[in-house]
Formats: sequence, structure tokens, C-alpha cells
Amino acid sequence: MAVFMAVFGVVLIGLCICTALLRWNEVRYRKKGLPPGTMGWPVFGETTEFLKQGPSFMKNQRARYGKFFKSHLLGCPTTVSMDPELNRYILMNEAKGLVPGYPQSMLDILGKCNIAAVHGSTHKYMRGALLALISPTMIRGQLLPKIDEFMRSHLNKWDTKIINIQEKTKEMALLSSLKQIAGIESGTISKEFMPEFFKLVLGTISLPIDLPGTNYRRGFQARKNIVGMLRQLIEERKASQETHNDMLGCLMRTNENRYKLSDEEIIDLIITILYSGYETVSTTSMMAVKYLHDHPRVLDELRKEHLAIRERKRPEDPIDWNDYKLMRFTRAVIFETSRLATIVNGVLRKTTKDMELNGFVIPKGWRIYVYTREINYDPLLYPDPLAFNPWRWLDKSLESQNYFLLFGGGTRQCPGKELGIAEISTFLHYFVTRYRWEEVGGDKLMKFPRVEAPNGLHIRVSAY
Repeated sequence: MAVFMAVFGVVLIGLCICTALLRWNEVRYRKKGLPPGTMGWPVFGETTEFLKQGPSFMKNQRARYGKFFKSHLLGCPTTVSMDPELNRYILMNEAKGLVPGYPQSMLDILGKCNIAAVHGSTHKYMRGALLALISPTMIRGQLLPKIDEFMRSHLNKWDTKIINIQEKTKEMALLSSLKQIAGIESGTISKEFMPEFFKLVLGTISLPIDLPGTNYRRGFQARKNIVGMLRQLIEERKASQETHNDMLGCLMRTNENRYKLSDEEIIDLIITILYSGYETVSTTSMMAVKYLHDHPRVLDELRKEHLAIRERKRPEDPIDWNDYKLMRFTRAVIFETSRLATIVNGVLRKTTKDMELNGFVIPKGWRIYVYTREINYDPLLYPDPLAFNPWRWLDKSLESQNYFLLFGGGTRQCPGKELGIAEISTFLHYFVTRYRWEEVGGDKLMKFPRVEAPNGLHIRVSAY
């Protein structure tokens, strides 16, 4: 009996402490004019619920508090906006005090010069340097030939094998980018680079707790290792005096490049290019393979488009810009995949001053999570929203409507949009014209906080 009473007492004290901590955190963030909502635990906030429950957490909070509510996510007091009109306003008005507000973990690991961390004239300058590397002219003349050469090689000899398409598309996205950025082929440096990069990616969406064994610590250490590799590559190029026809070569030729960046800025820009393209390209490619498998009519239409392109060419002829512009249905498949899978759930902004939004006062320094996921399933914008229907995108007006936020919005719209679409299109071209495939089965998909198959997505591939 005494033991039971002791255990009961400990549990009761624990409950009292937990209740007191929750209450203290609510009182701490109770300020006149703030939106309704809950703040969760000190330091951790509601991050665990957000990462584990994802869309369910958001829907529950919206049901209780409406489309505009407060929370505490990824180490920051945050206001969540699920209102399409307000989201558009927030994304279009950076000049009015709504600057990028990405989590501290992301800013630390991607570097202080990355595009998500800077704003104003610095952002304009860094974005200009990036756009000069990935403009339509650069894609047409320099990048598409490299992408084509890489995809031919990467997709070689897959027939009669069971492959993990998630693993293959991750390798594809990273190795293709390394080839474009620094002419790096699959070899020693890429094998050293890849595991470090995967740790860096995991660290960017984590609580910024610098303790051994945390994703943040591993991600930050991976950044140091990657910076060391890139710095060594830059020093070797400076010493060799060779001319290199790749992104790094362009950034280092300051005599012919009006964007004269320091080595630190170049390194952070390269990490930004790798990071921003990696997840969207790899995940969209994987999910396109999944949706095409599940929708044979869509696959038939897509294959017809690519076989028609192939028929006009010799087997050894690469995909060129004119071929890419003919891939209208492929573009529609990519948009529909991105919409239905919701590769990007939303974007973060931060207030630079106290400001009024939606009738509430948001304090200076708070994050605003522009949660765009629900827009993707709005039946008023997308009839029968849960159906995989690429044909809806053949109406070009859908791509230009106000709530098209698959690639962000405003001055922060993804600058690599066209490059990413070109990579996925080229991948799909060689994949559907060379192979048939079927799922081995039993692989589970997760849709939040990132789209992934925890145990891989395995398919059996055969020649077409």
C-alpha cells in the first residue's frame, strides 16, 4: 500500500508540474490582440504534435480556432494562416515587413548567405546571381545537355531488377545537380558528399538543440564537412587556372560575371541550389512513378507523348529544348503530382515589426506559417480534388490563377522551377520509353512533414 501511495504521489506531482508548465507557457504568450490558439510546452511548443500528426493537427486547430491561429513550432512562436486570400497577401508583401522566417535550424545549416536567410538588396543580389545560372537561356544551351547525358547513364540497365525508386530518385537529384554545378561525375567525391548531404537535409527540419545524437547536431556537422569539400574544390580550381563550363566556373569568373560573390557566398549559394532542388525533384519523380503505376490511362497518354518525340530522333540523339517544349502533358503530370502529393506544405515568413493581420496584432519577430496544403484540395479550385487528373493542367489559366502556390509566390517564387521541371521531364522521358514496372508491394508512404516511403518504394522493372 505504501509503495502504491508513493507511486501515486510521484505521478500526481508530475501531473501538477506538467500542468503548471503548460499554464505558464500559455500565460507567457498571452498578449492583447494575438490570435487564438495554444502554445504547448516551453521550448518545445507543439512541435512534436505538428511533426507527428501534421495535417490532422492543423485541421483540429482550425476547427477550434479558425483559419488564423497561434502556436509554437520548431522553436518559434508562430501564427498559422490557412486563409487563401491572406496567404497571397503575405507572400506578395515582403516590403511591408514580412521577410523569410525559416527555422533557426535551417538558417544555421544552410548558411547565413543562403537566399532564405537574406532579404532586401542582399536577397536581390543573391537571387540575381542564382537566376543568371539557371535562366531559360542557360537551361537550353548548357544545363539540358548535361541533364540528358546524366539521365541516360543513371537509368541504364534497370531492366530485370527490383529497385528502390525512392533511393534512385534521391541519388538522381543530387548527382545530377553536382554534375551541373561542378562537373562532378559519380565517383569518390560524390560518394563522400552524398551521406553528408542526406544528414544536412534531415537537420534542417529539427529543433535547434545542439546535443550529441540530435538531427540538428548531425546536420550542422555535415554542413561543416560539405563546406570543407567545396572550399577544397574552389582552391584547386584557383590553382589550376583551367576554364570550367559549369555553375561553379561561372561564379568564379568574376571578370565576366557582374555578380561578384565571395567564396563564402558561392559556397552557400551552391548548398542552396543543391538543397532546394534535391527534395522537390527527387520526391516529385518518385511520386510521379507511383501515380503513373496506379493510373494506366495517364501512363498511356504520357508514354504516347514521349514515344512521338523519340520517333523523330535517332536512338543516340539527346533531348533538346524543342523536345522539352513539346512535353505539355508531362508538365501537367508534374504539376498534378506536386499538387496531389503536396511536396511543399507551406512557407514561413517573419515579422520585422508589430503588424496587424486579419484583425489581430502579430508581434515583431514572430513567424507566420503560410500553410498552403489545403489550397491543393479545394474543390472550388480543383474539381474532384483527390483524383489524379493531369488533364486539368492543360488549361493554362490554372497555372496563372491567384492561388497557384505550388512553387511559392511573390518575389520568393522558386527560381529553379523550370530547371526542376526540365530534370523531372527528362527523367520521365527515358523511364517510360525504356521500361515497364510494377510495385513489389507493401511499401508505406508518409505525406508529412515530408513525403517519403520510410522503408523505400520498391518496383520490379522490365524492358518496354
